[in-house]
Amino acid sequence: MNLLTIDWWFLLEKSLLIFGIVGLSFFIAMYTTLAERKVAAWLQDRIGPNRAGPFGIFQPLADGGKLFFKEEIIPLASNKFLFILGPALAMITALLTSTVIPWAAPFVTKGGNVINMQVADVDMGILLVFGIVSVGVYGIMIGGWASNNKFSLMAAIRGASQMVSYELPMGLALIAVLFMTGSLKMSAIVANQVEHGWHIIYQPLGFVIFFICALAECNRTPFDLPEAENELNFGYHQEYSSMKLGFYLFAEYINMFISSAVMVTVFWGGYDIPFVNEASWGLSSFWMSLISFSVFMAKISFFLFVFLWIRWTIPRFRYDQLMNLGWKKLIPLALVNMLVTAAVILWLKK
Repeated sequence: MNLLTIDWWFLLEKSLLIFGIVGLSFFIAMYTTLAERKVAAWLQDRIGPNRAGPFGIFQPLADGGKLFFKEEIIPLASNKFLFILGPALAMITALLTSTVIPWAAPFVTKGGNVINMQVADVDMGILLVFGIVSVGVYGIMIGGWASNNKFSLMAAIRGASQMVSYELPMGLALIAVLFMTGSLKMSAIVANQVEHGWHIIYQPLGFVIFFICALAECNRTPFDLPEAENELNFGYHQEYSSMKLGFYLFAEYINMFISSAVMVTVFWGGYDIPFVNEASWGLSSFWMSLISFSVFMAKISFFLFVFLWIRWTIPRFRYDQLMNLGWKKLIPLALVNMLVTAAVILWLKK
C-alpha cells in the first residue's frame, strides 16, 4: 500500500475517538463503583465512602491501586493460558460494543468535513452489538472452567445459560423496533427517532423487556445468580486476584454503561434533545455536538442510577424463577409485541 494514499486525518480522527471512548468507559466504570456504594448508603441511611478525598471521590483510585499491588495468584491446577484469557476476553468484548454507538451529533469542521461521533457506522450496527455480546459469554465460561474449581464452573454454567436465555427475548424486543426503522444502522435508528419521535412512545413493552434482559445480561441483581455468594461462594471469578479480578469487575460496570448507551440509542432518542428545535439556537456545530453529547450522557447516567437502585431494592431470584421468567414470560411477550407491531405497520401502509 502506498503510504501517500492513506487518509492520515481519518486515522487520527478515529484513533482519538477510540481512545476517548475507551478512556470514558474506564472513567465511568471507576466512578460507577463509587456511585454504587454512595447509592447503597443513601438507600440504607448510611454515609458511604468519605475518607479518600472530598466526599470520597478518590475512593475508586484507592481501590484500583489496591488491585494493582495485591499479590497475583494463579492456581497450580488451573489452565494458565485460559485462566489469563478469561478476564481479558470479558474486558475486550465489553469495550468493543461501544464502537457502533453514535455518541453525539455529527461535527462539521470549518473546511466542511463531517466528523461522525461514532467509530464505525456499519450497516449491521445493532447486529454487531449482539454478536459481540454473544462472544462475551466465553469470558465467563473460560474463566470458570480454567480455574479448576467446581464452584467457579457451576457459576460459569449458570452465567452462560442465563445470558443465552435472555438474549432471545432481548433480540425479539429489538426486532419490533427494527420494523419501524427499516435499518440496522445505529445512526439510522437515532435519525428515525429525531424525525418521528422516540421509540419508547411506540414500544414501551419492548423497552421493558429489553431493560429486564439487560439486567440479566449484566449479571445485576435480581439476576446475579452467577455471583450468588450464599450458594457458590464468590462465583465464577472466585480464584482470581489482583487486576485479573479487577478486569472482571470492571467489565461488569462497563457492560452496564454500554447497555445503558444502547437502550438510550434504541429507545430514548440517542443524543436527541427532547422538545427542542436545536436549529433555532443558532449555535456552531461544535457547541451543538458538545450539548448533544452532554444530553446523551445525562440519559445514560439516569439508567446507571436505575441499575444501582434496583440492586438495593429487589431481592435475588431463585434460579428456577430466573429461567421461568425468561422462557415462559418474556419470550411470549416479546413475540406478541413483535407480531402486533408488524400488524400495525402493515395496516398503516394500506
